[in-house]
Amino acid sequence: MTVGGIISAIVVGLIIGALGRLVVPGKQHIPIWLTIVIGIVAALIGTAIARGAGWADTAGVDWIEIAIQVVLAAIGVWGVAGFYGRSRV
Repeated sequence: MTVGGIISAIVVGLIIGALGRLVVPGKQHIPIWLTIVIGIVAALIGTAIARGAGWADTAGVDWIEIAIQVVLAAIGVWGVAGFYGRSRV
């Protein structure tokens, strides 16, 4: 992986993580770095799911792939926020 690939993964992770965080209702008490990590993982898993299902190779924007990534990020943020909130109290 090149430096450009790492930077783009961080940017995509930030965007997907932020969108996932917006989907989850209420306030999440997790740091931004954790949101980025969740977003990166959700983006990678979402891309793998979309490619496995044959939805990633479309002309234009891959809306189904993005939706899968955001849903996975929302699930990740929800799960980690619940765990992180309990472990810090």
